[in-house]
Amino acid sequence: MKTHRIGIILNGVTGRMGTNQHLIRSILAIREEGGIRVSPDEVIEVDPILTGRNENKLRELAEKHNVERWTTDLDAALADDYNQIFFDASSTLHRARFVEMAVKAGKAIYCEKPTAVETDEAVRLANLCRDAGVKNGVVHDKLWLTGIRKLKMLIDQGFFGEILSVRGEFGYWVFTGHDGDQPAQRPSWNYRKEDGGGIIIDMLCHWRYLVDNVFGNIKSVSCLGATHIPERIDEQGKAYAATADDACYATFELENGVICQFNSSWDVRVRRDDLFVMNVDGTKGSAVVGLRKCRVQSLGMTPKPVWNPDIDQPIDFYEGWQEVPDATNYDNAFKIQWELFIRHVVLDEPFPYDLMEGAKGVQLAEAGLQSWAERKWVDLGELG
Repeated sequence: MKTHRIGIILNGVTGRMGTNQHLIRSILAIREEGGIRVSPDEVIEVDPILTGRNENKLRELAEKHNVERWTTDLDAALADDYNQIFFDASSTLHRARFVEMAVKAGKAIYCEKPTAVETDEAVRLANLCRDAGVKNGVVHDKLWLTGIRKLKMLIDQGFFGEILSVRGEFGYWVFTGHDGDQPAQRPSWNYRKEDGGGIIIDMLCHWRYLVDNVFGNIKSVSCLGATHIPERIDEQGKAYAATADDACYATFELENGVICQFNSSWDVRVRRDDLFVMNVDGTKGSAVVGLRKCRVQSLGMTPKPVWNPDIDQPIDFYEGWQEVPDATNYDNAFKIQWELFIRHVVLDEPFPYDLMEGAKGVQLAEAGLQSWAERKWVDLGELG
C-alpha cells in the first residue's frame, strides 16, 4: 500500500464554521475514513495541527476531538516541512498576513472566502501565490450542496430548455441581543464595517462563484444595500452601532443574457423551504432549489392560471411539482472540496478554484458596494 501522509495546518478554526465544517465534518471525517482512497493500493492520510492565538480554546478543541497537534506558534508550524497545507479560517482582515506567511514558507494555501475586502488586495494575494509557484485554493462550498448538484444535473440534461431567469432568497432573522433570552447567533464583527463585516462582502462572494459556475459568467451588477437594524448587542452585553450593511438586494446580468436576482438579509423571518432557496425558470421547465432538495415542474405540468382576485385561488400552486430523487450518496460539501484540494496538492490533479477565482467574488462585492453608493449598474472587468 502506497501511503501519502500530509500535515495540514488549520488556522483559526475555533469559530463555529471552522470547527463544524472544516475540522469535524471535513478533515476529521477524512481521518476517520482512513484517508482519501486514491486506488485500492494508494491512500492519502491527513494529520491536522490546530493553530491560533487562544491557547485554552485550542487545547479544549484538540482534546475534545482527539487532535494530537496544536500550537499558538504559527511560525513553528509553518517551518515544519511535514506540514504541506496551510488553511486559514480567521477573520478577513487578518487573512493577507497569514497568506503572506504561508507563501514565504512555501506551503500550499487553502482559505475561506472572502480573501480580502478590496479587489486589489485579493488580486495581489492571488498573484503572490502564482508568482511563488504555490498551489492555492478558496472555499466554494455551495457548488457541492446536494440541491445544487441536482440542479446542475438537470441543466446538463437540458431539462430547462433555455434558462431565462434565476431568483435567490437567502437569510434568516439574526437576533439583536436586545430582547431577553434571545441572544444574537452571529458574531458582532459581522455588523461592523471597520472589522470587515457586511452581508454584501460576505454573500456576493458566494453568489459570484455559484452563478458563474452554474448559470454563466456575471457581466454586470445593480445592488442596493441597507443597514436595517442600526444597533445590536455584542458578546460582552454592550450595545454597539451597526456600521455594516445587514441586507442587500442585487440583480446580475449574465454574459449569456440570463437575469439573476439575489436577496440576502439577516433581517428576515423564513417562510420558505430552506434558509437559501433559488427559483430557476426556463422555456421547458422550472425548479425550486434548496440546500438539499430540488423540485421541478415541466412544461407539461405547468398550470394555466387566470387572474381573478374576487374568488379564492382554485389552483394549488404547490401541486404539480416533483422532487428530484437522490441519485447517489451526497457527502458534505466542504469535505468534497477539501478532498479535491488535497488531491491537487499530493497528486497534482486539476483544481480551478484558486485565489484568483476567489478574487472574482471580492470584485462582485466591491462592484455591489459601488452600485449602491452611486445608484447605478456596474460592469465587471477582467482580473489579472
